[in-house]
Amino acid sequence: MNRLMPRQPVPALDVPTLSGARWTAPGAPERFSLVVFYRGLHCPICKTYVGELAKLAPDFAQRGVSPIAISGDTEARARQAQADWALGELAVGYALPLERARAWGLYVSNSRGKTSIGIEEPAQFSEPGLFLVRPDGTLYYGAVQTMPFARPHMRDLLGALDFVIAKDYPARGEA
Repeated sequence: MNRLMPRQPVPALDVPTLSGARWTAPGAPERFSLVVFYRGLHCPICKTYVGELAKLAPDFAQRGVSPIAISGDTEARARQAQADWALGELAVGYALPLERARAWGLYVSNSRGKTSIGIEEPAQFSEPGLFLVRPDGTLYYGAVQTMPFARPHMRDLLGALDFVIAKDYPARGEA
């Protein structure tokens, strides 16, 4: 598994989005791209997590942060998530190849059948990850999980961004 390093370039990423455009890392943010990898439509925790991101997207935008939520789901499953989860205008990427997920240091799980909400898991899918990427394509912050729970809270991230922006706080963990 790959380990991304702060202040170093993130791996190439090019995924289709539900808007019809393609999204490539690092995107075109003022300050940061907020790349949120989620497990997919089958995950009830992702529904809450990505839903919170969608609600707070304007707050991130006010800070110069461009969010996107990305999964390995098919376009149809991503569209269903967008509708069922009320994601509004949040950028949603789909069809994340597993080799790209691994390049970003994400863990990959095998299907265990239907989830608690009765939706079949894909044969394999990536576990969650959250990354802040600078406009120059270097990693500022990263968090990956082996499970769907215990992810960074979006409101906490907003508060951290206020500090980071006010203090011009550098990326850490590069040694």
